[in-house]
Amino acid sequence: MTAARDAQVVVLGGGVMGAATAWQLARRGLDVVLIERFEAGHKRGASHGASRNFNVSYEDPGLLAWLHEAERDWRELEAETGTSVLTRTGIVNHGPGRDFQEVASAVSAGGFETELLSAEAASERWPGFRFAGPVLHTPEAGRLNADRAVTGFAAAAAARGARVLHTTAVVGGSVSDDGVVVRVRSSSGETSLRADRLVVAAGAWTVDVLAALGASFSLPPLRVTQEQPAFFAPLAGVPEDWPGFNHASSPADPATAWFPSAVYGMGSPGEGVKAGWHGVGPETHPDRRTFTPDAELSALIRRYADEWLPGVDASAAAEITCTYTSTPDAAFFLERRGPVSVGAGFSGHGFKFAPVIGRVLADLVARD
Repeated sequence: MTAARDAQVVVLGGGVMGAATAWQLARRGLDVVLIERFEAGHKRGASHGASRNFNVSYEDPGLLAWLHEAERDWRELEAETGTSVLTRTGIVNHGPGRDFQEVASAVSAGGFETELLSAEAASERWPGFRFAGPVLHTPEAGRLNADRAVTGFAAAAAARGARVLHTTAVVGGSVSDDGVVVRVRSSSGETSLRADRLVVAAGAWTVDVLAALGASFSLPPLRVTQEQPAFFAPLAGVPEDWPGFNHASSPADPATAWFPSAVYGMGSPGEGVKAGWHGVGPETHPDRRTFTPDAELSALIRRYADEWLPGVDASAAAEITCTYTSTPDAAFFLERRGPVSVGAGFSGHGFKFAPVIGRVLADLVARD
C-alpha cells in the first residue's frame, strides 16, 4: 500500500458504471474519488438520455439473478435520492429470431412473471404495434431514466463522502504493487492522486485510459460503435402507455430478413417512442465521432416504424447518437489485476445491471 494516499480508491469514468461503483464503494465506508473527463450530463458516451429498457427476457440464470439484485438496488437508489428511476411498464417480445416459449420458461424459472399471447391478442392490447407470431409479455420489466440514474449514483456517493470531480482528464500515471498514481488535468491545472486501488470504468475510452496509466491488462477485443436510436411521435388516439419492446429478426423470414439487427425500443416520456438497431453502427473512436447518424440506418429504422409501429408517425424521426463498447460474445468484462480493476464491454445491454456491476467491481477492489 502507498505510504501517503489521497484516497483509498479512485474510480475513472463518471458514466453509469463508474458512478454506480463509486456509490457501492462509498456505501462500504471507503474513501473514494470519482473522476469524469467531461461535464456532468454530457452526451459523448453511452449513459445519457431519458430511457433504457429494464429488460428481463434473459435465458441465463445468472443474469436473471442479477436482475433481481439490480431491481432491489435501483429501488434503494430511489429511496436515497428521492428520485424515480425505474418505472414498471412491461416489455413485449416477438419475432422469429427467438423461441419465446423457451425464453418464457427460462424467465419464469428465474423468478419473473411471463405471459404468452397470440399476435392478435397482443395487437388488441397494444394497438400501436404490429405483431407476428407469439408475443412474450414480461409485466415486471420496465424503463430506466438514464440521466437520473447517473446523477443519482454520483449524488448518493457524494452524500456518503465520495469526492466527484467533473471536467477532469487523465493524462498519465503509474501502477505498482504498492498502489496507483493518477495524473489528472482540470481547469485548475495538473495534479496527481495516489490511491491503494483503481477502478477503470471508462466505456469507449477504456483502452486509452489504461494506456495512459501504463497499466497492463488482457482485455478482450473491444469494438466501439456509434449507434443512433430514433424517436417517433405517437399518433392521436393511440394509448400513451407504451411498453418496452424487443423484436428478434431471422434471415429465413422475409418480413424481417432485411433488419440489420434485432430492434429494441420503448415509450420515452417527452421524446416519443424510441426504436433502435442493436450494435450495428459504424465503428469509431470516441474522440473522433461524427455525431452524424448513418443515412442508411436512418432510412431502415423509418422503414421499420412504417411496417411494424402503426401507432407512430414514421415519416420523420428525431435521432440521437451514443456509443456501444462491445465484446465479441456480448459478455461483460469484469476483472482485476494487481491494484487495478476494470469494467468494460457492456455491449449495449449493460445499463440495467449497473448497480450490480458496481457491486462486483467493489467486491474486486476489496478482494485480498
